[in-house]
Amino acid sequence: MEIGIDSFAAANVGRNEDRAKNSAQALEELLQRIIKADEVGLDIFSLGEHHRAEFLDSATSIILAAAASITKKIKLSSAVTVLSAADPVRVFQNFATLDLISKGRAEIVVGRGSFTEAFPLFGYNLNDYDELFTEKLDLLLQIKAKELITWEGKFRAPLFEQAIYPRPFQEDLPIWLGVGGTPASFARAGTLGMPLMVAIIGGETHRFRPLIDLYREAGKRAGHAPEKLKVGLHSLGFVAESTEIATSIYYPGYAKTFTRIGKERGWPPVTRERFDAQNGPTGAYLVGNPKEIAEKILRHSEALGGISRFTFQMDNADLSHAQLLHSIELIGNELAPLVRAQSISLK
Repeated sequence: MEIGIDSFAAANVGRNEDRAKNSAQALEELLQRIIKADEVGLDIFSLGEHHRAEFLDSATSIILAAAASITKKIKLSSAVTVLSAADPVRVFQNFATLDLISKGRAEIVVGRGSFTEAFPLFGYNLNDYDELFTEKLDLLLQIKAKELITWEGKFRAPLFEQAIYPRPFQEDLPIWLGVGGTPASFARAGTLGMPLMVAIIGGETHRFRPLIDLYREAGKRAGHAPEKLKVGLHSLGFVAESTEIATSIYYPGYAKTFTRIGKERGWPPVTRERFDAQNGPTGAYLVGNPKEIAEKILRHSEALGGISRFTFQMDNADLSHAQLLHSIELIGNELAPLVRAQSISLK
C-alpha cells in the first residue's frame, strides 16, 4: 500500500500588509515538507486546487513542478484538479510538462472539488456542474490516449485533427477520479477503468463499502482487469508520539477551521464529543500515534475490500510547519513501514 500526504497549501496570510511575505514563506515551507516526505520514503505528495484567500494552491502544477526539481522519488499529484472549471487541454499540457520535469512521477486526480468558487471565476454556470465534468473528462481521457484529436462538445470549441503537446514521460500518465459519496461517480470510474480516490472526511469509513463494490462491479462489467481498479483513500489525520499529544495538538485548529466552514455550509459547530467519535475505531479521522493509526488504516483497507493508497490531509488545522514536519517524519519512518509490512503479509 502507498502512503502519502495531501495538502491544500494553507496560506497563513495574517495581516494584509504581510500577505506577500507570509505567502512566500508558506510556499517555501510547503516545499520543505515535500522534500521531507521524499526523504522519509513516502510514496506520494498531492496538492488540492482552491481559489480562496486561505489557500495558495490555485496553480497546483506550478508548485508541483517546483517540488519536482528538488525531490528524487516521490510521486507528485493534484488532489483534486477541478476539471469542470478547467480546460482539459491545458490540464494535460501542465501535467505532461510536470511529468517530463519529474521524469515520470506526475499523476492527476480529477474531480469537482469541495468548493464552488472556480465556476464563476472562470465563467461557468454551476447549474452545468454534471455536464461540464462529463464532457471535460471525456476530452481529457481522449488527449491522454492519443496525440491527434478530433472532438466536439457543448462547452468548448471543437478540435479537428489537432495535435496536443507535450506528451508525458510516462507512456500511461495516471489519471485518478476523485469522488465523495455520489454513487454515479463511483460507477463512472469503474466503467471507465479509472483508479478511484475516495475522500472520506466524516462518518464511518466502512459505510463506503457498497459504493466501492459498485465501482468494482461496474469495472468488471466494462471488462476491466481487477488490478486496474485501484482504490485510494484520503482522510483527515495527524500523527504524533502518542494519541493524547496528537489530539491535543490537532483538535483546536481543526475545530476552528471546520466551525468556520460549517457556517458557510449550514453545519453545526464542531464539538469535542463529535470529534472523538469520528476519531474512534471505525471513524474517518486518523489522529493518533503511529502504531494505532497504522492498524486503523489496515482495518479501513480490510473493511473496503482492499485499498492501494492512503493519504493524510493534515494542514487544515492551524498546525505549525514544525509540527507538520515532525508528523511527516513519524508517518514515513514509523507508520508506513508497519502498514507496508502487514500489507505484504496479507498477500
